[in-house]
Amino acid sequence: MPWRGVFQRYVLKCPVTEAGVSRRTYTHEASLYVHWPYCLKRCSYCNFNKYIPRSVDHVLMTQSLQRETQTLLHISQVSCITSVFFGGGTPSLAQPSTIAAVLETVSKHAQFSANAEVTLESLNDSSLRVLGRDHSPQEALQTLSEARTLCPGRVSVDVMFGLPDQSEDSWQSELEEVLSVCDDHVSLYQLTLERGTHLFKQVQLGEVHVPGDDVTATMYKTARNILKKAGFLQYEVSNFARNNAVSTHNIGYWKAQQYIGVGPGAHGRFVPHSLQGVLREARTQTLEPDVWIREVQQHGHATRRQIQLSHLELLEEVLVMGLRMNEGISHQHWAEFSPEANLHQVFGVSEDFQQLQQRGHLILDDGGLRCSWEGLALLDSILPMLLLRLEMFFKKPAASAATAGRTHGQRKR
Repeated sequence: MPWRGVFQRYVLKCPVTEAGVSRRTYTHEASLYVHWPYCLKRCSYCNFNKYIPRSVDHVLMTQSLQRETQTLLHISQVSCITSVFFGGGTPSLAQPSTIAAVLETVSKHAQFSANAEVTLESLNDSSLRVLGRDHSPQEALQTLSEARTLCPGRVSVDVMFGLPDQSEDSWQSELEEVLSVCDDHVSLYQLTLERGTHLFKQVQLGEVHVPGDDVTATMYKTARNILKKAGFLQYEVSNFARNNAVSTHNIGYWKAQQYIGVGPGAHGRFVPHSLQGVLREARTQTLEPDVWIREVQQHGHATRRQIQLSHLELLEEVLVMGLRMNEGISHQHWAEFSPEANLHQVFGVSEDFQQLQQRGHLILDDGGLRCSWEGLALLDSILPMLLLRLEMFFKKPAASAATAGRTHGQRKR
């Protein structure tokens, strides 16, 4: 069974903090992403920032993660962390004391929001062998069972489709097997052929074959219908939940909220205190673990790149990420980022937009802007028109922030 991972989400019981969407909350709250860069082996399809080390200095790595967390919390002046996501790499290879140390650092220099979410990947046949995975279907099922015992109702399963030689029938069987043992959250991810990976080379050479676009589109449609019948609500392009078991951390991304990236190659989006709450920065940390550790020791953090986002670039992110959600973008949420022009003014008068409304793909009403059930599957083809309209309205040069991902499953950082 070609699962990408089992994710355990823990809910921390903490003192209730200030709620709402005020400017103060917007600048003082953030989520935290912590990147563990090490793996036991490299999967054939993966181009994430990961390394296969001979050995890991866990003490030095822990100290560096703690110090960078402390420094970036200070730079951002974020006082409340709403969620922590340990990604990688394979974060379950980190020692439990490392995870605890990072969380303790957060609690010392900020506070967790009420019911803050902490997520950790706990997973390290033919499809699995092709993808280079080092576990069997039986091991995946056992891990899932153990995770559900430890954290009932808070376990998410990632499932990939569009795999080499995968058929529509085999995909349906695999998904139904997952649903027979899964918890209340499922993420669907279409296999992405990334340049530079071993799988990309195999496909280019004709050694393996992947399903075409028509087949993967059918697979996605089939999965949506199966999950819907099983009681799952699709709340984002790739994510489905029942019993309100949504991912707090990822919702922060989709709603263009601030997030701090810690660890080699981590990404972040927040307003540094030095800019006095005016401009948000896109930050990327140094990729190579050894260099990253050295820079953290020297400077307290290893931010390799800082880019101030323009108003247009920020609105592009709000649009691209917000429309991935089933609920779309509310008028209130849009006004937080664009008080000078509402959704009707920016998009409503466009003929192209009105045609998409007439076809039933887009909805703009009192609730805000969102895709219909049919439109959500066509998001990739809809976004270019909306981004062009946004650029024309604000009469600014084209920006590069619109990385919409692939509608049938954008992979996590």
